[in-house]
Amino acid sequence: MRRITAHLFHSLDGIVSSPHVWQFDAFDSGCGEAMGAALATTDAMILGRTAYEEWADYWPTHGDADPFGAFVNPLRKYVASRTLTEPLAWHNSTLLQGELTDAVRALRDTDGGDITVVGISVIRQLFLAGLIDALTLTTHPVVAGSGTRLWEAADEPLRLTLLDSRITEKGNAVLTYGPRR
Repeated sequence: MRRITAHLFHSLDGIVSSPHVWQFDAFDSGCGEAMGAALATTDAMILGRTAYEEWADYWPTHGDADPFGAFVNPLRKYVASRTLTEPLAWHNSTLLQGELTDAVRALRDTDGGDITVVGISVIRQLFLAGLIDALTLTTHPVVAGSGTRLWEAADEPLRLTLLDSRITEKGNAVLTYGPRR
């Protein structure tokens, strides 16, 4: 069974959207190392529609100029969308068919390395369904003020298990959680 992971940047007030707006100078080598370690065993990615559209617009033209572009462009990408249609323009991208949780369960049972999930609503849905094995939140020492939170007010309490923790040189808390089984 393949492991499914996700990694989000997180402000002290719980915002996970648009980290490029509030992350400022908080990103440091420790954050980069944590991301690199998390992606080292990844050979596929699940993206929500919004993340796919943003990334597909940017990364194909920045492939060799950036180490992340060189990593993500050839990667196998599965897209969760009810509005996009095949064929998808970004190399190695395929739409997930049917109900998201069923498609991810089937994908989890295939051969391969880890699968990472990108996209706030997809991460939330898969985590609440018990399909994400490790969720890393890199909490930056900044208050974003406004934006999207990962968890909604209507969510039931959710118990987690801390799998790993680290504080980087600029005070980022890199915390990895798994569901409490």
